[in-house]
Amino acid sequence: MISKVAFYYFSPTGGTKKTGEIFAREIAENVEFIDLGSKQEQKETDYELAVIAIPVFGGRLPAFASEKLKKVNGCGRKAVTLAVYGTRAYEDALLELNDLAAECGFQVIASGAFVARHSIVPEVGAGRPDETDEAELREFAKKVLEKIEKGSDVEVQVPGNHPYKQWGGMTVTPMSLPTCLQCGKCAAVCPTDAITFEGDTVQTSAEKCMVCMACVAACPEHARILPPPVQEMMNQKLGVLKDVRRPNEIFL
Repeated sequence: MISKVAFYYFSPTGGTKKTGEIFAREIAENVEFIDLGSKQEQKETDYELAVIAIPVFGGRLPAFASEKLKKVNGCGRKAVTLAVYGTRAYEDALLELNDLAAECGFQVIASGAFVARHSIVPEVGAGRPDETDEAELREFAKKVLEKIEKGSDVEVQVPGNHPYKQWGGMTVTPMSLPTCLQCGKCAAVCPTDAITFEGDTVQTSAEKCMVCMACVAACPEHARILPPPVQEMMNQKLGVLKDVRRPNEIFL
């Protein structure tokens, strides 16, 4: 095993972190967690390998995570990249992640596209990563270790297109129901500080919100939701994927 990895991740609803953590703990004795969604300043660290896990938004990387990752200096270290998506498709996201990692000075030696529960329609990919996914992540870690032990410096090639697909994000924001207790947990987890309290109302900035669903996942009263017509539209659009088990893909 590797002595230490730096695990860089952005995981608003937990699926991406869980996926990357399974891999990181299998490949290294020590894992340093670096949350790209944290509001605290990131510090440089000493490690042998970077594991970078980012969720897929509309077939692309979320711009917020990209901007945070750009501040990291890879210093020529080897890296494994993971694009985590909610069953539909990862499209250009893994290629975009590898391009970005290279710009940051990392040498990407392995990549994976893994499925986790969808953040907006949780019935899609429900329960994933599950035991089968965990076994595949651990087997992937073993293959990466073998590549490292062989001293292979061959950089990985992944699917995707240049230019990347155009995706402007969603034009709505989550809302708070009257049952909201204004406990502040939604604002605390919002990576872009899009949520503010004004009197008895909760305001969400459409300019700042990226619909990452962190606030929805964090609400203890389940009082944070997407507007019902939008949720229903997403349910209808993605409902056909509820019984689809998309396979994970690895690239070495």
